[in-house]
Amino acid sequence: MSEKSLIPLFVARTLRRLLPLLVLGLVLSALIALPLYSDARVSSFSINNSLQNAASLGLLALGVGLTMIIGEFDLSSLGVYAIGGMIAVKYGADFPVVGLLLAMLLAVMVGGVQGWIIARTGVSSVPLTLGGYIIVLGTSHLVSDSQTLAYANYDVGIWLDSVFGGILSPRIAIVVGIFLLTGAFMKWTRMGREIRAVGGDRRASRASGVQVDRIIIGVFIASACLSALGGGLFALSTAAAKPDLGLAPFIFAVTAALLGGVSLAGGRGGGMGILMGVVSLSLLETLFSLLGTPVYMVNLIRGALLMIVVVIEAPDLRRSLVTLRNATAVR
Repeated sequence: MSEKSLIPLFVARTLRRLLPLLVLGLVLSALIALPLYSDARVSSFSINNSLQNAASLGLLALGVGLTMIIGEFDLSSLGVYAIGGMIAVKYGADFPVVGLLLAMLLAVMVGGVQGWIIARTGVSSVPLTLGGYIIVLGTSHLVSDSQTLAYANYDVGIWLDSVFGGILSPRIAIVVGIFLLTGAFMKWTRMGREIRAVGGDRRASRASGVQVDRIIIGVFIASACLSALGGGLFALSTAAAKPDLGLAPFIFAVTAALLGGVSLAGGRGGGMGILMGVVSLSLLETLFSLLGTPVYMVNLIRGALLMIVVVIEAPDLRRSLVTLRNATAVR
């Protein structure tokens, strides 16, 4: 490979590695410069709201992102997020921790079954987890009789969202702590490196002695548990749980994971990158709120952002463009 071809490759890899930080920097710059082009002002209350939103959907994004890192895609995580909230509210009235643990116990079963089927049969995760989503969503409606469940223990929600340090809350601290632990695990442990290896090249991982099936099953269990815990904390915080939250939380989660440097092809990404993607997207939505941007415009911008990132990350498209450039250079 020539020196000229090495330089663009190095630049591309550097940009991909710095993407989460660059996106977060751009959003923060836009918020800081807000008084220059609007009468709106950023306050500690606005930042706290952004971080609360990040805490609400952050664990869902982390769960989805982990399955993307191994080259899979967990569509059922949205259903697990919803039913996690239902179980936490229904069975955690007196002891909220018990409700959260029961939600995560169900998540272990859902994630374990799906991960086992994918690992043993090699079936695509998309149709399988879509079926899992439909089953879990139906179960959520069955548990709640298709009604919103109210949570009577308001003190739990008040404590979870109580502000300290101007912009933080216990719920934010819990979620950030989980991200930090996940980031450290992915970076500093052998299993974390094996998770990326499985996403990068599954055959090579098997040949080198990596327990690929265990990794796949473990990641799907982790994804389901994180989604259930995120849904449970959100439901306890808002003192209510809905059986169907729509697709917006999942779209947020996928977009945040991609902005956080997770590759669609697998093998790349980590907890800290996903956290930056979640915070960036939450701050961006706060910026739209301060500017009074209509909801339909927010949805259009969010969808366009997702499409741009998907196109940039599409491995087949990238290879095609490189092949076309090389062919043009030869002519």
